[in-house]
Amino acid sequence: QVQLVESGGGLVQAGGSQKLSCAASGSIFSINVMGWYRQAPGKQRELVAVITSGGSTNYEDSVKGRFTISRDNAKNTVYLQMNSLKPEDTAVYYCNADILTRVGGYLEVWGQGTLVTVSS
Repeated sequence: QVQLVESGGGLVQAGGSQKLSCAASGSIFSINVMGWYRQAPGKQRELVAVITSGGSTNYEDSVKGRFTISRDNAKNTVYLQMNSLKPEDTAVYYCNADILTRVGGYLEVWGQGTLVTVSS
């Protein structure tokens, strides 16, 4: 019915940059909050950044000043620009969205995850 598809993961050297994208598709009326989470090996999933439909953002402390979340409401897409990457940023990054469907009701939807590996 509704799905999120992520792209942009891969291997990058420490200090480098990478941009993730996540596109929502399906029976979508509107999307409220969109966000990025990550899960490192042996750790719990944590919030990285979120953005509302109006553009308000919130970031996890360790990525402030390095990561930027943005969205294109017309394309139902959210982005995560990651700069000055560190080895500790290595994780599977998951996209998340609160979607109001055309048939009514909100769904919380997760993407399949994309691996970001930062080498030292």
